[in-house]
Amino acid sequence: MNKTKRNFWQTRIGFLTILTLCFWAKYMYAAYFDFKLGLSDPYQHFIVWLTPLGTCIIILSLGLYFSKPLVSYIAMLVLDTINTILLFANVIYYRQFSDFLTSKTIQNTGKVSQGLGKSTVALLHPSDIFLWLDLIIIIILLIIKVIKIDPRKYGFKRPFAVSSFGVFMLTLNMFLAETSRPRLLRNTFDRSYVVKYLGLDTYSVYDLLKSAQSNQVKKNANAEDINQVLDFTKKHYAKANPEYFGKAKGKNVIVLHLESFQQFLIGLKVNGQEVTPFLNSLYHNKDTVSFSNFYHQVGLGRTSDAENMLETGTYGISDGSLFSSLGSENTFQGAPQILRQTGYTSAVFHGNTGTFWNRNEVYKNLGYNYFFDANYFSQKKNDKIGYGLKDKLLFSESIKYLEQIQQPFYVKYLTVTNHIPFQLDQEDKDSNFTTTNTSNTTINNYFETAHYLDQSVKEFFDYLKKSGLDKNTMVILYGDHYGVGSSDDELSALAPVLGKDFSKWTSYDTTELQKVPFMIHMNGIKGTIDNKLSGEIDVLPTLLHLLGISNKNYIQFGQDLFSKQYRQVVVFRNGTIVTPQYIIIGGKGIKGTIYNHQTGEKITKFNKKQKAEIAKLVEYGRTSLHYSDLLNNHNLLRFYTPAGFIPTNPNEFDYKINYQKMLQLRKELGNKSTSLYSQHKGTTTDLYTTDASEIDKDEINNIPENIQSATSEKNNQNSSPGKNNLDK
Repeated sequence: MNKTKRNFWQTRIGFLTILTLCFWAKYMYAAYFDFKLGLSDPYQHFIVWLTPLGTCIIILSLGLYFSKPLVSYIAMLVLDTINTILLFANVIYYRQFSDFLTSKTIQNTGKVSQGLGKSTVALLHPSDIFLWLDLIIIIILLIIKVIKIDPRKYGFKRPFAVSSFGVFMLTLNMFLAETSRPRLLRNTFDRSYVVKYLGLDTYSVYDLLKSAQSNQVKKNANAEDINQVLDFTKKHYAKANPEYFGKAKGKNVIVLHLESFQQFLIGLKVNGQEVTPFLNSLYHNKDTVSFSNFYHQVGLGRTSDAENMLETGTYGISDGSLFSSLGSENTFQGAPQILRQTGYTSAVFHGNTGTFWNRNEVYKNLGYNYFFDANYFSQKKNDKIGYGLKDKLLFSESIKYLEQIQQPFYVKYLTVTNHIPFQLDQEDKDSNFTTTNTSNTTINNYFETAHYLDQSVKEFFDYLKKSGLDKNTMVILYGDHYGVGSSDDELSALAPVLGKDFSKWTSYDTTELQKVPFMIHMNGIKGTIDNKLSGEIDVLPTLLHLLGISNKNYIQFGQDLFSKQYRQVVVFRNGTIVTPQYIIIGGKGIKGTIYNHQTGEKITKFNKKQKAEIAKLVEYGRTSLHYSDLLNNHNLLRFYTPAGFIPTNPNEFDYKINYQKMLQLRKELGNKSTSLYSQHKGTTTDLYTTDASEIDKDEINNIPENIQSATSEKNNQNSSPGKNNLDK
């Protein structure tokens, strides 16, 4: 028995097995101690244990095809070394950027060097030797002939069998990944998810292929195509309404992204209680223009699609997320950069990891000055739930950063607590609010998290009033996409709550369920509830005109909602078209399903006039989506710069040192500083009041230790860990 084992380990396949097991061990070490993969259940742990095996066997098996024994062994060692270099490089890169290397980053070595700089040595850990120890030992064992070269010829069958086994393991891995995270590669919202479910090697190949595909598409792009897109958007440009143009000129802008918040929540009562009492009052406020028939228009990119529409005025792409697929390389002419050229400072606050939806890259290309992701907030486990930091904590902990931003500013808050599966810790539930008792837990939970979000927004508005920011700030609130109603189980439980009969539910009702709130709140605007049909694609033109900025020369597919030329046609990413007269499901025209929007009745017979109207609407919808896809997939904006617009330079931004940059700028400006901190001659964090039981005063006032460290490294100064720098 022992002799058989010894003989096996002295064979080429035995040598491959040794290399595979050693690589698996160090990969596991990196996965658990260096990468934050967010493993939440035993099934995910099992998948991670499996991920390196298939690709490692396939890669190393290539060495078996060499007929000469010595060459075969050297080839396997070289392949294993290359794989280890890839692993090691990702470990180092991840420590600095909390992200994985992309093919673009690897090709652009200057960017990597610039990003890491002199801190590379500081990123090395003594434990990193573990990633190389196996290779060192194996090479020594080969030299002293403890591991002997197997002289036998292998031919083709045995190497092919080993490769086939590797393919089988990879296929099994992909099958298990698909069961846990369906359409993972089609809808890649975070690179860490691909690494978690498929492994670093598979991710690297996938990223390389996607990059090559994207480069090929862009290579084939015709610069003349931009003229077609320009002609289309100019043809459908809606002239600004003089009554509203410049109404908010010079004001701060705060955008509140209400995660998964649907329109039916406004005014809804369950068990005699309002689900969202504060947002209800804001909706009807004398200083709020609210839109009652505002639809989300997202596709597979979900939240990132909503962000893209609000920032750039273009649709998400047809397959996947524009942010994730194209956002790292595409040219944008978005709100942050447009406003920056009129003196605005821009920032995003988000309690999730910066790599989610590739935001850490996309925001730089959009021109955001600052991005405050999860690293800037509390890291305590009970402060997070679902997709990141709880909303009350996000708002309360953001004030120490918000008050340092130079005004006027354009700031966005991305909330996450009201995100499926709509979890809420017991201590965060309002004892005075009782949710529904339907047969569906998701529906019941949804009303609780929506109620929590409502409380969070109220606390933030209270601060705006106390600090005086409300006097010179326009606040925009919108729901990014639907939260519930995607399955019959949910709909059957939801319908009675909404006063509807599920047995009579149609795709007309499902379409109407896609309405989300959109509110514009500021002093000096005449409050009203606007019933016109509208969508997320219309927000940017509306915002720019309110700020007194013409969007005529920008490529934007929406229209100013206050324009007298506004056209009530809402195009969904799936092709569905909504007008005051029709709901055209899937944009298929009279061959598909069409409803009378006023009555909800299905239209089965069409007169000549209706046929012509519907055909024209369908053509408009298809053309809009086509030109938006053409623009984004081919990166056509690189061929067009509007007069007066200065393109974004993403290399200007380093989100690791947001806080240090703001303090430095405030110091340089001195008495000319327009930050809220300067106006109050000190911090305003004491003005923020929250009933969140998890938070303490230190978390509201103090800067996290990791941010202090980053600041110290850049400044070559020493700061006391956890100590507040607000008074510097």
